[in-house]
Amino acid sequence: MKLLQLLFTLLISSSLVYSTDYKKLHHQSIVVDTHNDVLLRALKGEDLSVRTTDGHSDIVRLKEGGIDVQIFSVWCSGDFGKGRAFNRAIEMIDTLNAIVNRSSDKIVLAKTFKGIEKIIKQRKMVALIGVEGGHMIEDSLFYLDSLAKRGMNYLTLTWNNSPLWATSAADETDKKNSLPFKGLTEFGKHVVQRLNTLGVMVDLSHVGEQTFWDAISITKKPVIVSHSSVYAICPSRRNLKDDQIKAVAKNKGVICINFYSGFIDSNYSARVREIKKTNAQLVDSIKQMNPNEWEVEGLIDSVLAPQYREARPPLSKLVDHIDYIAKLVGPEYVGIGSDFDGVESLPQDMDDVTFLPNITRELLNRGYKENDIRKILGENVMRVLKANMK
Repeated sequence: MKLLQLLFTLLISSSLVYSTDYKKLHHQSIVVDTHNDVLLRALKGEDLSVRTTDGHSDIVRLKEGGIDVQIFSVWCSGDFGKGRAFNRAIEMIDTLNAIVNRSSDKIVLAKTFKGIEKIIKQRKMVALIGVEGGHMIEDSLFYLDSLAKRGMNYLTLTWNNSPLWATSAADETDKKNSLPFKGLTEFGKHVVQRLNTLGVMVDLSHVGEQTFWDAISITKKPVIVSHSSVYAICPSRRNLKDDQIKAVAKNKGVICINFYSGFIDSNYSARVREIKKTNAQLVDSIKQMNPNEWEVEGLIDSVLAPQYREARPPLSKLVDHIDYIAKLVGPEYVGIGSDFDGVESLPQDMDDVTFLPNITRELLNRGYKENDIRKILGENVMRVLKANMK
């Protein structure tokens, strides 16, 4: 009996030590998240400087999740169009500046790589800017330069819509042969070259396959794929195929895994379709209330969120995507691009940003070395930032 009690005590003690170790490793590492949509909540008037009960993140919870560098998404849908999209980008950057000013003791906007390093040493969070969608430059290199001056760290060449100079994954998939062109036009190639000159990362999330190959053949700097996952595990148009993953590795870039349930587990989308089918009357009534497609989908998702929770994949499915890239091309080419506050569903054990240390725990469970975990958590993105920034 005494021997059993001793073994039980040792087992509990080792579990506590292990628990402490993964949290310690996580918080001692530089953790970089390359995509967070929380600015959309700030635009609606939420104060993100304090702990909130909505969404996935705020300044307080980002710190608790161990985030050292957060790239905030500046986004608008294709409906904004010319005359509005660029102004929306400026509005969102101004919103981020206001957040930073209110919490200057916790978070600082950086515009140089040396600035990033300095802020991290001060134990403050680094704020960076990712402009999600080439339509926000409104086909103007002047606007591109202006966003770079305001601190843009990456430009996602397309969102789901296509500007006049690049085709998106959505359009290349859905419109196929009806498109007037595929990939980058001459102007699109100039955009990529200009981003290299400006020290802004070329982001290849959301882009069509032809745009991907055109851009990666032109760029002279390492690219980022800010929030996409692995096609071989979940065949979504938003995910990368093996040849694309290998091309990013050859380019010395980084692929940052998106946490959205539908991009990490193809079965999730099927389960959601079944939930919507079961609630068809409710879904139809919401659609009749609002003609805006994106607002409608967001409202439907929020109403059905309790049922979606039951359909979520396990955290292990998310880490499978990290593991797949690490095994295919090496742990030097994968990172984290959560899409917090931009998706309606996250995997189990990843309810918000404070759950991020669970990824470190899972990687340790799979036998990853601490040095490789540090690369995945942030050092890989830091390398790409340094290679691009002035």
